[in-house]
Amino acid sequence: MRTYVEKLWVRRLVSLLFLTFVWEVLSRTGVINPFYAPAPSEILRVVVTLFIEGTIFSHLEVTFTAALAGLVFGLALGILLGFAAALIPIVADVLEPVMMILNAIPRVIMAPLFVIWLGIELPSKVALAVVLVAVLIFFAVYSGIKDVNQLFVDRVRTLGGGRMILLREVYIPSVTAWVLGSLKVAVGFAFTGAVVGEFVAATRGLGYLLQFAQSTYNAALTMGLIFLIMTFVLLLFICAEALERRLLRWREHGPHPSNG
Repeated sequence: MRTYVEKLWVRRLVSLLFLTFVWEVLSRTGVINPFYAPAPSEILRVVVTLFIEGTIFSHLEVTFTAALAGLVFGLALGILLGFAAALIPIVADVLEPVMMILNAIPRVIMAPLFVIWLGIELPSKVALAVVLVAVLIFFAVYSGIKDVNQLFVDRVRTLGGGRMILLREVYIPSVTAWVLGSLKVAVGFAFTGAVVGEFVAATRGLGYLLQFAQSTYNAALTMGLIFLIMTFVLLLFICAEALERRLLRWREHGPHPSNG
């Protein structure tokens, strides 16, 4: 299995390098207009220059702060509301329609509203990231609890287990699987909220740089920033995937309600 995964990654890397080489040649020979799609070497030069000059670091700090704060608070809020809605019917009656409405609309269109409410600094970006993540995690937790096998619940109750035993031995293990399964998507949503919020109105951040690059028709800087954001998100995806594999080793055995 490990050999297969390694071969898969090698094939993907070779394919990526080949496509990059073709892009470079087509751009250098004028087949592709470099004004619209600069050569990969030019994009790399622009990104390296940002790091050498040090101008990128303050923007990275702002975007990462907004994204990670939005991720943490969004996870906490989504888990709390998901548990409340799944276990308390009256809360579900109130929250479920609201969450369904939020899930039905493109939540990034709320960015201008958060700017009006909270200003152009960090809080509006964090708020947008929180909303994006919280709605996703709410449905993961809500579905995770509703998906619990009723036989496990009945068995715990038969053995005299109360609500706390149910939470610890049945609900939390099930919810953990659903939340960790959604974590990679949540990371992407958090960065989307931060960058889109900065793109709408900000004084610093990768989204602010993207808006500046767009307004000056700087395709090399625009594509460089896009690839930079993609790289950071991909690294966080890998970390989230490793965390998911590590924490879900119990899943192959299933929950053990008899322990209560």
